[in-house]
Amino acid sequence: MDRMKISIVQMDIAEGNPELNREKASELIKKAASDKPDIILLPEMWTTAYELSRLEQLCDIQGKPTLDMIRSLSLDYGINIIAGSFADKGDDGGIRNTSYVVDKKGNVAAKYEKIHLFKLMDEHTCLKAGSKHCIFELDGIRCGLIICYDLRFPELVRSLVLQGIKVLFVPAEWPAARLEHWNTLLKARAIENQIFVAAANRAGKDKGDTFAGGSAVVDPWGEVLKEADYNEQIISVELELSKIEEVRKRMDVLSDRVPDVYRI
Repeated sequence: MDRMKISIVQMDIAEGNPELNREKASELIKKAASDKPDIILLPEMWTTAYELSRLEQLCDIQGKPTLDMIRSLSLDYGINIIAGSFADKGDDGGIRNTSYVVDKKGNVAAKYEKIHLFKLMDEHTCLKAGSKHCIFELDGIRCGLIICYDLRFPELVRSLVLQGIKVLFVPAEWPAARLEHWNTLLKARAIENQIFVAAANRAGKDKGDTFAGGSAVVDPWGEVLKEADYNEQIISVELELSKIEEVRKRMDVLSDRVPDVYRI
C-alpha cells in the first residue's frame, strides 16, 4: 500500500459528559466515514475533557463502554479508527490517558497510555503515566502513536522512527495560547524524522481555556498538506507514502546520525 487516506475529527467536548460526547463522536465518525478514509483519528480526552476531579466516576473501565462503540463503528464502516484518547481505568485500579487503535475488522491493534503527564493541567495528580511506546500496523503500514504533551519529547518520537514507523499520529487537547508551539512542533517532528505527522486537536472552550484547533497533516519535508481552523470540523487528506523515500534520498538524515556522540 503506497497511499493512506486519513480523516481527522476535530470536535468540541462537553466537559464531564461522556454520554453526550460519545453520541457526538459517533455522528462525526459516521460523517467522516462517508469520505471513505483508511483511518479516522479523534482528539485527546474526548469523552470527558479535563474534568479531572470526577474522573473516578466518569472514566471507562478497561475500555468499556467507549471501546465497544469504536469497535462497532469500525466494523460497520470497514475503517480503521485511532480512538483519540480517554480516561481509562486498568485492572490495577489506576486511571490512565489511554488511546486504542481499532482495525477495520473491529480488532484492537494497539493500546497506548500517555507517558508524559502534563503538570500544567494537573494530569499527574489524577492519572498514572504509561511506560511503553506504541507501534502498530494498519493495512501493512507501520505507524506510531503519541498523545499531546508527548510531542515535546523528540527522543520518544525518534525511538519510534528508528523502529520503522512512516506515520505518527497525535491526538491532543492543545490550548490556543500555545498554538505556535503546536504548529512548530508538528513540523519539527516531521522534518527531523522525515515522516508524516497527523494530529487531531480539540476545538472549543473549557473552564476558561480556549483550544487551538489547528488539526493538521504534515509531510516528511515539513509541508502542511491540510490544516483545520479553530472550529469543529473534519479534514481529510491522502498521503503518498513514497514521499518518505524521496525525501530521504535527497537528504539522508537518519543515516547521518552519530549516536555514540549523543550519549550522555
